Amino acid sequence: MVQRPGGADFAPGAYVFPGGTVHEDDRSFPDELRAAALRELFEEAGILLARDAREADVALVRRSIEQGASFGDAVSRAGLTLDFDALVMFARWVTPKLLRRRFDARFYLARMPEGQSVTPQDGEVVDWRWVSPARALEDRDLTLVYATRAVLESVASASGAAELLAHARAMTNVPVVEPRLVQTEAGWEVVRD
Repeated sequence: MVQRPGGADFAPGAYVFPGGTVHEDDRSFPDELRAAALRELFEEAGILLARDAREADVALVRRSIEQGASFGDAVSRAGLTLDFDALVMFARWVTPKLLRRRFDARFYLARMPEGQSVTPQDGEVVDWRWVSPARALEDRDLTLVYATRAVLESVASASGAAELLAHARAMTNVPVVEPRLVQTEAGWEVVRD
């Protein structure tokens, strides 16, 4: 999980999963959503899901981007191929209709590549934690937005990554979760059906 900077547009100061929006460069790939997920994971956590990518490749791709290359071009120049199959979608959340700014977020599972470590890019995140879902839910020092907490709750009882990945791969249809905002005596509450 990564901590958003205090001045971020979305969830300032909260711990979230790496993510963001589809950029123009992502549209050059057959699956722009997975391309965006791979790029955002690299930008925010320094994890490069590319076949046989090692720590030296991460540094090479980062240098190429710093010199002005797009993510896709930097990966290609390094002689690497993005591993779209490493991402397994297991959840999709759409923010409530009453909100001014809405998101349609896909959540993916992936294994941490061997030979790499978490190396966040300066400015993208202010902190990161490699933490189990159960421990993240228990940690009072982690500020979590509603969807992040709910996604963590949905996977916290799994015995490990292998079980989660097998379950996600077996899903034939990833359900869309679209919570509603309901006004109560205590104020607005998020409700899931």
